[in-house]
Amino acid sequence: MSNNEHKNLAAVRFEEIRKMLKGQHVLSVVELSETLEVSQATIRRDLVELEKVGALKRVHGGAMKVDESRLVEMAFDDKARVAGEEKDLIAKKALEFVPADGSIFLDGGSTVLALARLLVDMNNLTVVTNSIRVATLFSGGGPRVILVGGELRKRSQTFVGALTGAILKNIHVDIAFMGALGVSIDSGMTTTDPREAFTKDLVLENSSKSILLVDGGKIDKISFVKFGDLKKLNCIITDDSVEKKKLKQFQNIVKIN
Repeated sequence: MSNNEHKNLAAVRFEEIRKMLKGQHVLSVVELSETLEVSQATIRRDLVELEKVGALKRVHGGAMKVDESRLVEMAFDDKARVAGEEKDLIAKKALEFVPADGSIFLDGGSTVLALARLLVDMNNLTVVTNSIRVATLFSGGGPRVILVGGELRKRSQTFVGALTGAILKNIHVDIAFMGALGVSIDSGMTTTDPREAFTKDLVLENSSKSILLVDGGKIDKISFVKFGDLKKLNCIITDDSVEKKKLKQFQNIVKIN
């Protein structure tokens, strides 16, 4: 088995463990091993990795649910493997808003990267981005790309901070497609890094429209630092895992797709 295949299988297990904990709060290694059909040693290694990113707390013989209202940030490749199907569906919906020959901003979120993959044939589109992954995707062809420089944040694979202003303060895009680590009614859009929040704010200030792309796991979650203003978003695109009651609360502030 290749290293990539191993990582993909681990990511699938990580997501299943998180889902199971949401319903049962405490799970044993034996129970997880039997349900996921892997060895207990594999489950123990999975629990160690999930505890590192704050997804659970290990206890003797198993794991317990932690408070998920405040999020920590996974490495980019790990984030990209979580809720992959939902992110692809969100990206397809977001594609309907992309102008054929206008300008857009794509930030460094994994859901935004899923949208970028759908734009490779749009040669008349201009893409401004601070994401290394997005820029690399279009390096062989596709849209015109303007890569925002600045301080490289390795965890998110983006350029962030005050130096991004050299370009962002001098351009204006038709639509900004943004990601967030969490979004809630009380705290708005949040992320883990103040430098990242600074750059996101600049983007939102210099775009005619802004659309937030977040899977259901980000709804009603809070991270460290706030950016932007929910009321100024044109819409939020998410998946159907979000409770209708929660969606109605958001719809009082911003359009939901």
